[in-house]
Order: sequence, then structure tokens, then C-alpha cells
Amino acid sequence: MSADTSSAVDPVEGVSLYDVDNPAPVIEPPRKRTKKTPKSTRTNFELYGWLFMRLSGVVLVVLVLGHLLIQLVLDGGVSKVGFAFVAGRWASPFWQGWDLLMLWLAMLHGANGLRTVINDYAERPKTRFWLKNLLYAATVFTVLLGTLVIFTFDPNIR
Repeated sequence: MSADTSSAVDPVEGVSLYDVDNPAPVIEPPRKRTKKTPKSTRTNFELYGWLFMRLSGVVLVVLVLGHLLIQLVLDGGVSKVGFAFVAGRWASPFWQGWDLLMLWLAMLHGANGLRTVINDYAERPKTRFWLKNLLYAATVFTVLLGTLVIFTFDPNIR
């Protein structure tokens, strides 16, 4: 048998897997369009979501490792972290911005990843709808509550 590079050969049986009579198999899409599916669903949202995951992941690595290095290694370790320590840090707009950016990026990064998991594994449209709505509500609640805490933190509370 000659080495023909135009067709794939099964190494076990030595038979051509794909040729003119046997084209490549057709892979069915995971969810076919139905009558309820809108005609114009082509947007770049998934591309932007994919790019956001990569960029936010890089920024989060810098923010988290910087946070751990500065807070735990250079400032004396976990034993110093307490109410007064946080009050002193959040007196500075730099640390408020650092923690706010870390909160927002971590929550949006995690929510986007979980949205992808829900899209991949929730088979029924209603299940997918409710799981994503629950995810969005939890994300908005956590981001708003965290932002409120960072900006309204009062070190003089008793």
C-alpha cells in the first residue's frame, strides 16, 4: 500500500477512513434552531466573553498575588490583619481602588465562567434561563454589597 497523504489510513486495519465515497462525518450542533429561535442571534458576545476571561485572569493574577505579597508577606503576616488593619488600609483611596477592582473582576470573571458552564450543561431552556438569572442576581447582589462596604466603611464604628 502506498503512502497517500490525501486520505487518512486506519493504522490497525490499513483501510482508508475517509475518501470520496466516505467523507468526514457530520457533527450535529448541540442545540438546533427551533421555530422560537430568533433569526439574528449572531453577535460577538461570546468572543468578548472569551477575551474578558483571558484579560481579567491576567489582571486578577497580578492583583491577587500583589495583595498576598503586600498584605501578608511585607506587612507582617496574618496576625496583623484585623479591624484596625483594614480601617488603616481603606483610609487610602489606592487600597479602596485595589480591593474594588479585585472584587469586581473576580465576581465578573467567576460569573462569566459559570455562565459558560450553565450554557454547556443545562439542556432545557427553562433550566438554563433560571440558573443564569439566579447567577446574575447573586453576582449583582455581591458586587453591589461589596462596593457599598468598601465605600461606606467607617473606622469609627462602635
